Amino acid sequence: MNYIVNLKDVNSNNVELVGGKNASIGEMIQNLSAKGIQVPGGFATTISAYKSFLSQNNLDKKIQHLISSLNTSNLSKLNKASAQIRNWILKEKFSPEFEKAISKAYTELGSPTVAVRSSAIAEDLANASFAGAHETYLNVKGLKNLLKAIKLVFSSYFTSRAIAYRHDQSFEDAAFALSAGIQPMIRSDKGASGVIFTLDTESGFDKVVLVTASYGLGEAIVQGKVNPDEFFVYKPALLENKSAILQRKLGSKAVKMIYANAKDPHGYIKTAPVKQADRLKYCINDNDIIKLAKHAVLIEKHYGKPMDIEWAKDGITGELYILQARPETVKHQPKSNGQVLERYSIEKKGKVLAKGESIGQRIVSGVTRVIASPSQMNSLQPGEILVTDMTDPDWEPIMKRAGGIITNKGGRTCHAAIIARELGIPAIVGCGDATKTIASNIKVTVSCAEGRQGYVYAGALPYKVDKTSINDLPPIPVKLCLNVGNPDIAFQSQFLPNSGVGLARIEFIISNLIGIHPNAVLSLSTLPKKLQQEILLKTNAYKNPVEYYIEKLREGISMIAAAFYPKPVIFRFSDFKSNEYANLLGGSHFEPCEENPMIGFRGASRYYDAKFRACFELECKAFKRVRETMGLTNAHLMVPFVRTVDEIQSVTKLMEKFGLTRGINGLLLYMMCEIPSNVLLASEFLPYVDGFSIGSNDLTQLTLGLDRDSSAVSSLFDERNPAVKAMLHLAIAECKRQNKYIGICGQGPSDHPDFAAWLMEEGIQAISLNPDSIVETWLKLSKLNKIAEMVSE
Repeated sequence: MNYIVNLKDVNSNNVELVGGKNASIGEMIQNLSAKGIQVPGGFATTISAYKSFLSQNNLDKKIQHLISSLNTSNLSKLNKASAQIRNWILKEKFSPEFEKAISKAYTELGSPTVAVRSSAIAEDLANASFAGAHETYLNVKGLKNLLKAIKLVFSSYFTSRAIAYRHDQSFEDAAFALSAGIQPMIRSDKGASGVIFTLDTESGFDKVVLVTASYGLGEAIVQGKVNPDEFFVYKPALLENKSAILQRKLGSKAVKMIYANAKDPHGYIKTAPVKQADRLKYCINDNDIIKLAKHAVLIEKHYGKPMDIEWAKDGITGELYILQARPETVKHQPKSNGQVLERYSIEKKGKVLAKGESIGQRIVSGVTRVIASPSQMNSLQPGEILVTDMTDPDWEPIMKRAGGIITNKGGRTCHAAIIARELGIPAIVGCGDATKTIASNIKVTVSCAEGRQGYVYAGALPYKVDKTSINDLPPIPVKLCLNVGNPDIAFQSQFLPNSGVGLARIEFIISNLIGIHPNAVLSLSTLPKKLQQEILLKTNAYKNPVEYYIEKLREGISMIAAAFYPKPVIFRFSDFKSNEYANLLGGSHFEPCEENPMIGFRGASRYYDAKFRACFELECKAFKRVRETMGLTNAHLMVPFVRTVDEIQSVTKLMEKFGLTRGINGLLLYMMCEIPSNVLLASEFLPYVDGFSIGSNDLTQLTLGLDRDSSAVSSLFDERNPAVKAMLHLAIAECKRQNKYIGICGQGPSDHPDFAAWLMEEGIQAISLNPDSIVETWLKLSKLNKIAEMVSE
């Protein structure tokens, strides 16, 4: 009998010989090593060796007899049976022949410190991940400890979670078996490690690679002990050797797993705190990110499907290694059945009890159950919201009862996140202190439908679920585009029927991703010392505060542009009012106090003003990087609130000075048509731009002379007012006369179908809407168009 086999001698055809994980490792060694992907070698015990071991003294029959009548929903009996079986296995001795084979292979490997990993026949398959169901032992040194670790791995086939998972997947216990893979340790305890997905795990958007990273051994991320750094890499740019990092997100990385000295393999690793200075910077550099993403794309191409990959960086040599790769088992795309789109939206927000990383895009309300350890799991009732510090595979038998999951620790690739996706329930991970801010037995609403950040609200709040068929949407004589400001919803929004993005507001990026006034990073030394320190702390992961501002802006813009590429995305330069800019960090030191900021120092007037010109240059630099270094030439620009023709001339000249020239490299420049002067002098404005986008909100209030935020006159606000429609008619007609683009962004067309019909009759080219109304508006306009066609006949 062959008890062991070298990993370089197996491939994907040998799952029955060494299990899924080891077969995949051998597959990569054989086929991808020549392409520059380093995979640690080693050896594996064979499935037949495992079966032979269990057949000694009829142990396999004893196990099967115990499991055959086991009710896995009875946790007490499940745990008792698991403990009994594992104890039997640990007491059973290996045969002399088996130990001799292990000793020989270990000596030939150089007797190094090794990792001992499980690899089951049914593991790492396209339809069953067995995420964390079996065990891994790291930093194992010496033959005696190696043999013990192998036996522990064998016994992990019968952990409570593994037994329950096989039962849930309808796998027969006797039909499957386990192999142990033995590989030299990569010294990521002194470096970094993480997980890679070759798609966005929340939306299913497959044009990106998601890389997570944290200091130390990778078990910290997998077990959810740490909130890692996250990086999105754009595949098309990667393949063209262009700048490809879409977004960086700094994780807290409070702890790391490192080597420890102990006699038992269980104690061979330990958790240690990460220095504060290291927490405030990314644990891998851009070159590492790009190299890992390229490896991931090669692996995905080889396997022909989205992949879930574990990697490590040796802190001594600086080398990057791929430890394992398996199919991504929960390709979470917008729920569809025959192209039926399911979208959740919160109708009323309440007090926020906790917030963290959202997993999935659903919303659920339920009663909370705060649980500190697996020993308390029986207290969780079906449908309740599980609140805990973190989960590991020991929690799996009960997690399927939960209506939602909330954890203090973990990132998008942690155990709780993976299982929540498999179960199809919303989860919010990495909240920090949810177990303190959320009490047991209270009603909460878990919302994962508001972007990449999830919120836990007090009370059972109202929400809706829209199920819309998007099969064969009827044609309409107008393009429907989306309004997008939050980069975190771009990937999921692009699945909606659309003709691109008609309005991408960068104010959201500045206020939520940057949070600092641009003049504060440009004039840092003039600020009070305490404020300087606060800004330096916030921007520590970047070269300097100015680079932080440009890159964060570039990241937000590129996320939206990449999501919709090659469809056009129109980005509006920042249109904060002075009071809104003042709310940014350091903003009060640079902003005037205005009585009516709505018609004050905003829009184009800012850009060429000496007090803001350098700030505008930062925006131009960010756009230049998006278009030129990343190749996202579908990103176009729009200037808001232009009062005079001289202003649009001044702004375009300034843009040219900062490297953005209309018409060069296909750059289109639009102007918001939102002031009466824009309409009355449209013929003079239009030669300097490629078209208008009508801002119906501002145009309505300025035409009617009312403050749309004033409750005293809000009832008069109506885009259908004859005066407003007269303005719109003039603007549309002039754009058509000059053969220029004319669109409108605002809720008016979706709120008032008759208004939308009128716009279509006038010849509007595009209507830009919020994501939650585009399908409904499409159907309304189609119906109105059919009626109009019938009348005309």
